[in-house]
Order: sequence, then C-alpha cells, then structure tokens
Amino acid sequence: MVQDQIHKQIVLNLEKIEAWFREIRKEVDVPIYSSYDIRDSGYKVANVDANIYPAGFNNICPTDRENAGPLMQSYVERHYGPQTKRILILTEEHTNNPYYWDNISALRRIMTDAGLEVKLAVPRAQNQDIFTMNSASYGPVEVHGAVIENGHVSVSGFKPDLVVSNNDFSEFYEEWGPSIDNPMNPPRELGWYQRKKSTYFKHYNQLSTEFAKLIDVDPFLLTVETELFQEFDISDDRSRDALAERVDAMVARLKSEYEKRGIKEEPFVFVKNNAGTYGLGVMRVTSGADIKALNYKTRKKMKAAKGGREIQEVIIQEGIRSVVRVEENITAEPTLYLLGCQLAGGFLRTHKEKDETESLNSPGAVYKRLCVSDLRVSVEGHPLENVYGWNAKLGLLAIGRESAEMGVKYLGHTRWESCEPQRAIGT
Repeated sequence: MVQDQIHKQIVLNLEKIEAWFREIRKEVDVPIYSSYDIRDSGYKVANVDANIYPAGFNNICPTDRENAGPLMQSYVERHYGPQTKRILILTEEHTNNPYYWDNISALRRIMTDAGLEVKLAVPRAQNQDIFTMNSASYGPVEVHGAVIENGHVSVSGFKPDLVVSNNDFSEFYEEWGPSIDNPMNPPRELGWYQRKKSTYFKHYNQLSTEFAKLIDVDPFLLTVETELFQEFDISDDRSRDALAERVDAMVARLKSEYEKRGIKEEPFVFVKNNAGTYGLGVMRVTSGADIKALNYKTRKKMKAAKGGREIQEVIIQEGIRSVVRVEENITAEPTLYLLGCQLAGGFLRTHKEKDETESLNSPGAVYKRLCVSDLRVSVEGHPLENVYGWNAKLGLLAIGRESAEMGVKYLGHTRWESCEPQRAIGT
C-alpha cells in the first residue's frame, strides 16, 4: 500500500518537512478550525474537499472532543490574547436539521471546556430575540438573533470579544462585511459567496507536489488533478458538449498516467460546483458520453446549489477510489478536523449504498468512530497519523495561501510562525 511508502519517507525526512511547514506557516493565516475529506485508493492518498466552516463536531469521537478544549484555548490565546473570553458562534440560519444543532452543541462544549463564555446567534434577527432549536442528542438549543449597531455585534447585551462563524456565508450578508468591528474567524470573506474550489485545489496541488519532492515520492501519490470549467449551463447543449470534451480529455490523461504506473483500474472523474458545499452539485462520470446522456433528474441537481444559487462554474476532478472499509465491507473515507494547526479528531464517513468510486457525502451517510489514537497504528504497523494527518496539514497551508490570494484579512488576529503547542489536558 502506498501509505506505507509515504509514511516511511515522512519519518526519514521529518526534520526537513517541519522546517518547510514552518516557513510557509510564517507567510499565511489559518482559520480557527477546518476539516478535510481524504480519499485513500491504495495507490494515492489525496485531499478531495476542504471545509473552512465545518459542521460535524458531534461526530468526532468523545475522547478527541474532550482533548479539543485545550487546543481551542491555545489557538484563541495565541492569536487573540488571553483577555479574549467571550465568544459568539454564528450559526446557519435556515436549518431545522437536529444534527446540525448537535454539531453546534458539541462545538460550544469544546469552547466552554476551553474556559470561554459562549452564546449562539443567527446572522439576521428573527421575530424574537431568543428562540429554541431542537438538537438530536443535546436537547433544546437557545439561539439569539444577532444585533448590529454602529459596527458592533451583540446579542441580548452580550458583547463578544470574538465571533466564530459556523455559517459558511453562501449568501453575501452585506451587513456582516468590513463595517463590522468585531474580529471574526473564519472571516466572512472566505465564505462560499466568493470562495472557489479551483483556487483551493491549485494551491493544494502545488503544496502537495513540493511536499512529495521533499520526501522523494512521486507527486502523483498526493495530488488530485483538477481543472476549472467556466460558463457552465447544464441546460445548454453547447455548454454540455464543451464539458463532455473536457471530461474525455481528462479521462484520457488519467488513463495514460495509470498505465505508466501499472494501475489496472479505469479512471473516472467528478464534476463539482466550484462554490459548492454540503455535497450539493456533484456528479460522477466516466466519459463525455455520460454528460451528454444526463437525465432530467441529474440535470436539475446540477442547476442549483445551497440557497438556490445557480451553478455557474464547475471543476472537473480526478476520481479517487477508496480502499477504506468498515464492518460488512462498507466503503468509508476519513474526514479529519484541525483546530488551528493541530489534529483535533475526525470520523469515518460511510455509505452502505455507495461503492468505492462514488461520493459518500450524500443523504444516507453514516459516521463511524475515528479517533486520533486510531490513526497511530495501521494494520501494517505504520502510523496513518503521519499520512492522513500531513495530508490535512497540506490542506491547511492551501487554505492559508488561498486566503492570501483572495486578500482576506483576519481582524484583531496575531500571526504566529509556528503551530499552537499540543497541550496536555488540565495544563
């Protein structure tokens, strides 16, 4: 398995890797939290999605959630100062999904374990100042309507030192722009109203290629071919024909690369909304003919994304099979969470109705336990923490460079040249 080769080369070159990571870390700011979907095909391990406003904290294993408090405390103190104690979590606005509110409840618990005082709010005031949402496992959740006055955010007299957004800003929310004086992390400007997957994967692939050369492995093992397709209109014959041609070209390139390396499998690709979230606007195809033969249901699925926004650009991305399995031979993929620079936990996303080539981020997905400690030993005796963990950190650096390219500023934030130290519980 290629993970063994990657692990061995990381161990041999760890000092060089850490120095390389620190040098890039000096140049970029990174968000308070992020998550990474990783696919392991046995012949490559690569990042296939990165979330700057992750939900799913409720799916992190209990041990990792308990250990996350000190990591959160370290990030906040280092970047905003020890005086930063009052946190407002900005939530999604139009969801009654009880599992989303489980996520918010788990995130709030991590913050209170960090010694922080926490309130919850939606971006725009509702009919009442305080209302109740129902979570699946944590009971009723009290949420406020945020109030903005003279550039300051507050809820019911609570004035936060820091706003932590779990709203992915698929909508523009102009009133939450530069006129807000409160520090916000992640910044609104990283929201999906303007963020592009194509920019992220450009930086991810550049960094993965540098990393591969540093540890002396083939960059193919860590990269995921990705290209932008603009002027996308699934209802227009000319747009579909042009997309089909580009899909065939990528499949041909992948087939050639596979043959060079003795990979016997047939390549496939995903077409994804370039500003997509929640697994919406994604389809798997094996050829341009699949694009031309799309049925009405799939065309409709590829017309609009979250909030009804029209899909105007897509990426064409190399499909990566998953060799990861859970009980009853169900396909799985690891999702890892970082708090700042530190590996904070994760889970295995599974789907009993999907095979190893399909997207698992779809209705019916089930989340299985994956603790940081589980990554420390694989069947072969080689820590996957090195392989999957460094893959997530490559994604973090890519977000940092993506943010810099977009000109995003972290208000009230102090940049540190190194990662936050891994604290022991109770210290």
